[in-house]
Amino acid sequence: MSEERIKIEAQAEKREKTIVRTSIIGIVTNVMLVAFKMFVGLLSNSIAIILDAVNNLSDALSSLVTIIGAKLGSKAPDRKHPLGYGRIEYLSTLIVAALVLYAGLTSLVESVKKIIHPEEANYTAVSLIIISVAIVVKLVLGLYVKKQGKKVNSGALVASGSDALFDAIISLSVLVSAIIYLVFGLSLEAYVGVLISVMILKAGLEMLMETINDLIGKRDDAETIKKIKAIICEEEKVRGAYDLILYNYGPNKNYGSVHIELPDNMCINEVDQIARRIETNVYLKTGVTLTGIGVYSYNTSDDEAAKMRDTLREKILVHDWALQIHGFYADTENKTARFDVVITFNIPRKKALEILYKDAEELYPDYSFVILPDADLSDIG
Repeated sequence: MSEERIKIEAQAEKREKTIVRTSIIGIVTNVMLVAFKMFVGLLSNSIAIILDAVNNLSDALSSLVTIIGAKLGSKAPDRKHPLGYGRIEYLSTLIVAALVLYAGLTSLVESVKKIIHPEEANYTAVSLIIISVAIVVKLVLGLYVKKQGKKVNSGALVASGSDALFDAIISLSVLVSAIIYLVFGLSLEAYVGVLISVMILKAGLEMLMETINDLIGKRDDAETIKKIKAIICEEEKVRGAYDLILYNYGPNKNYGSVHIELPDNMCINEVDQIARRIETNVYLKTGVTLTGIGVYSYNTSDDEAAKMRDTLREKILVHDWALQIHGFYADTENKTARFDVVITFNIPRKKALEILYKDAEELYPDYSFVILPDADLSDIG
């Protein structure tokens, strides 16, 4: 098992190296493109090409920020930050988004100025060739960076790759406008600049919103939830896994808590052994650290309790906002019962509880119930 842990730590180190290497490739490529495009843009007096060069400069700065974010985010946990510095990568992605938005806004202002005060462009065959090469370079770079970003789960790299693909489209629009000008004498320079600016702003806003969602906390990935629950339910005596919540502290740095359902005749030592096996297996197979495992007990030798559970389930799940009942346990001797109900966000909790207690007490008026409402945090399954 120690070998598996070493393997996971090695993967984390490899991830950082991949991000840094890919970002350096992006920086070098974009700096070269900035030099070529700025030279051509100034030579041909083309605002569209100059803005394209400025956009590439923002990409180079974005790659630099990504490297810094990856380095800081990989710092080991300490007393002040016991869960590590992984969320710094989200902050670096926010900075990248801000740079993209700034580039888009300044490009838009300059393009509008050129519409109001137009200037004649002067394209050459060399400038068209350079733009064409830039399109191919950006396309290849974008596909490569995005692939590496998905491979190591880096939002900043994926965003940079997507931005590079946008740049290829932008450069293509510049090339098309240049050809139209040379063939028909119609100058679309400033208008293409506006189009470029809008596309840059759109990409920046999407990047910003995605990162904000990561920081606020969003619904957990359904496939990950199913995988973890399946691992837990591999334990022979575990009848179900519920209330799984994942806490993200940076890319590939996830912690979680869960409830498991076990028979009511188990001793605490058996429960402890099962919990420890589950924690180890989940970590080794998914990299998720379970920081807490709660336990629901279920009746093993009471037919009346089993019938009661099924009757209540049938009654309660008629409501479209009630998704699941779990953690049911009935003490038929003392006339008490307890269970949880997963409810949607379409109904206030207070109102849902009133209905749930009313349903239960109508069926079993001589029982005392404890019903806990659970939020619909992950796909039920």
